[in-house]
Amino acid sequence: MTIDMDMSEFHAIFFEEASEHLASLETLLVGFDREQPDPEAMNAIFRAAHSIKGSASTFGFPDMAAVTHDLETLLDKARKGELQLTEEMVDITLEARDVLLLQLAAHQGGEAVEQAVIDDLCARVRALAVVSEPAVAAPTEADETSVEAASDAVVDAPDQAVPEPAAVDKAVAAPPETPDKPKAVAKVAESSSIRVSVEKVDQLINLVGELVITQSMLALTEQSPLNDGSAEAERLLERLQQLERNTRELQETVMSIRMLPVSAVFNRFPRLVRDLAGKLDKQIELRTFGESTELDRGVIEKITDPLTHLIRNSVDHGIELPDERTAAGKPAKGVLTLSAYHQGGSVIIQIQDDGKGFDRDRILAKARERNLPLSDNPGDQEIWNLIFAPGFSTADTVTDVSGRGVGMDVVRRNIENLGGRVDLQSVQGQGTTITIRLPLTLAIMDGMAVGIGEHNYIVPLTAIIESLRPIAKDLKGLVGHDGSKGRLVLVRGEYLPLVALHEVFNIEPKNAEPEKGILIIVDTDSGRAALFVDELQGQRQVVIKSLESNYRKVPGISAATIMGDGSVSMILDVSEAVRLGRRHGMAAVTMAQAV
Repeated sequence: MTIDMDMSEFHAIFFEEASEHLASLETLLVGFDREQPDPEAMNAIFRAAHSIKGSASTFGFPDMAAVTHDLETLLDKARKGELQLTEEMVDITLEARDVLLLQLAAHQGGEAVEQAVIDDLCARVRALAVVSEPAVAAPTEADETSVEAASDAVVDAPDQAVPEPAAVDKAVAAPPETPDKPKAVAKVAESSSIRVSVEKVDQLINLVGELVITQSMLALTEQSPLNDGSAEAERLLERLQQLERNTRELQETVMSIRMLPVSAVFNRFPRLVRDLAGKLDKQIELRTFGESTELDRGVIEKITDPLTHLIRNSVDHGIELPDERTAAGKPAKGVLTLSAYHQGGSVIIQIQDDGKGFDRDRILAKARERNLPLSDNPGDQEIWNLIFAPGFSTADTVTDVSGRGVGMDVVRRNIENLGGRVDLQSVQGQGTTITIRLPLTLAIMDGMAVGIGEHNYIVPLTAIIESLRPIAKDLKGLVGHDGSKGRLVLVRGEYLPLVALHEVFNIEPKNAEPEKGILIIVDTDSGRAALFVDELQGQRQVVIKSLESNYRKVPGISAATIMGDGSVSMILDVSEAVRLGRRHGMAAVTMAQAV
């Protein structure tokens, strides 16, 4: 009998599991202490290679099986103590990991990696696997048996029957030397999770978002004629309140499905820092904290490149060479700290180094040389913000690591596109701290509802610094060289451009004079500004709906949301709205032109 089997689903599982094993392999290798080797860590490194080899052979990827076979031989001798793990072995294992990753990507795309690259790598791995010295202390026989059993369990699991619950309990309670224990544990772990496509999760989240909107509409019944004090009305209101609680709980649970720990991003940086430090002849220790902090998968995918750029900058420009650090009274080894933690409804990621910090005077001189807009007596924050200007760099030389100034403006723009913000603090001679604030999810946002004429808008809370009602004496009129007019407002000793949103969106306002309305002070990629609106309507948590997928891109608008009364409110793209205001001539003149 012939059985037709579609292997694409099995291949997809292999690709995903192999990627996980390769990520684990890199993390274990970079963190491995060769001075005080941990046998369990060495066994885990071997296990990762062994698992990939077995799966690659099973699913018909002989090129990957060949690489991992030679790699497994080398690692097996190292874990048994026949060879001592050297820096050269770590380097070539990491190189093999990179080649395996290329092979994986090639197979996913229906291509192949050049055979000469594979042959050269395998030859060098085999050369290192030659035993030339007596063995150092090897792991015990029990350790080897345990590792082999665990490794075989990964490859052979599909052919084994799922154990009965009682058998699992017995196996877990068994003594450590019982060889079947790793298999039982592997089975329990396997049954604790399932694989679901991201598209299905997104569809579920979207449906729950619609449910939240519907529930908000029903909640308005509390202000309807039904709220007349009758027993029927009371029962209905109680049930509506119960529905609200259940809906919020369902929403939180469903949103958690898309959450991933930031370790998914952090784990790639030890290798990056190690390689860059070696290339630049620097000594750098990377410390990470808060790896279990969770973020929406979509945020994690989009924050990787900005974080990588910031890490490279810290290694290249921030932390000094060992002799420079010693001369400055610092330890020869620099420290780069990467941390993540929750704060309110956001996640904070910090990149901190103990390097030389930014040279304030040099940045100021470079900015004036390029005729960048500056106040007469700029504060530190204004100067640090110049780092994010397009093409801005104070580096004397351009390297292949960094130095062209291409990227810091993109970093800021990408973070703001996620609804986040980035701040920089630096002390010359002591180091730099970059703080990134990100939303927990891209599906729901905290915002401030504002009224402009008969229209409602949502301003993201992450962009808001404060709100106020100005007084007439703090407002200044401006006239540009081309006759354009604009306004400034004095806020805490600093003049800020005033952007009237009713002019940006061509809306008839309730109040045309700023002193009769409200100013919202916001932080944008071009600095702080004051948005003039008619009124504040209160803080809202809104479900984000893409305009581009349902309509088209609207200037100054990032998305839309459906309010509790069924009306649609636009969500502002604050930075773009301010830029639109400048193009309208409302903020395109300098301080010296105030009249």
